[in-house]
Amino acid sequence: MTDDLLNRITQARETINDAQYIIIGAGAGLSDAAGLKYSGIRFSENFQPFIERYGMTDMYSAGFYPFKTQEEKWGYWARHILTNRHDDSVTQLYKDLLELVSHKDYFVITTNVDSLFYKAGFAAEKIFTVQGDYGMFQCANGCHNKLYPNETQVKEMVENTKECRIPTELVPECPVCGGQMDINIRKDNYFVEDENWNQANTKYNQFLQKAINGKLVLLELGVGFNTPGIIRYPFENLTYKYKNTTLIRMNNQYAVGSLENIDKTIAFQEDITKTINLMLSNKQINLL
Repeated sequence: MTDDLLNRITQARETINDAQYIIIGAGAGLSDAAGLKYSGIRFSENFQPFIERYGMTDMYSAGFYPFKTQEEKWGYWARHILTNRHDDSVTQLYKDLLELVSHKDYFVITTNVDSLFYKAGFAAEKIFTVQGDYGMFQCANGCHNKLYPNETQVKEMVENTKECRIPTELVPECPVCGGQMDINIRKDNYFVEDENWNQANTKYNQFLQKAINGKLVLLELGVGFNTPGIIRYPFENLTYKYKNTTLIRMNNQYAVGSLENIDKTIAFQEDITKTINLMLSNKQINLL
């Protein structure tokens, strides 16, 4: 471990220990570091029939595939939801992250829709999943403000998928308007923000208003530029505006932030899993 990395680890550890409040801002890079990769072996092992039929190369781009029928759409998406929401056990990285902040007053804001914070034991009332949840269905046209747990339906779809299609009778329909159902992820103007979403939004903003008056650490993990206006840019603004706020950013591609905050930012381009591990121990781990 280099002296520079050791200094940053020590500084980050001391800053967290000295903080009164911690806000975790998590993006796709965190779950990728935890093992939920959308490409490579994990993709090929779970989606080989879809790769052969549609020429898919990864789960991210596959999410935009223009399926011709609802049967084909749900043939793919049921497998996608099962793989990324209902099948995966808790990863050690999320457990380690909880250990790192559990002794502090914390809150989580995340664009991830895989529910791994819940599975790792983070308090449900301290999590705001801004972009939705793979585990919920909604009316595709947003005709009413209610979400529907989908685990049982998704598993039935996967079990009955043949030639990358589900039977017509398993295609989900809106119980109110009779139209199509969709996954509760923010991708258009029909995204449903139900009562739980609004309560989480309120709790996050209440926590933020309290935290900016004390010693606050913004722990940003794997947040890139797909939706920077949700976490990355607001964290930069908070760091700049409030003198007792420190930004700890972990991102293997986009660790460098604004020059205005350089003296209040501790940046890590190293692997997130090993960086968190180092912050929890005194072990010198090879990060190369």
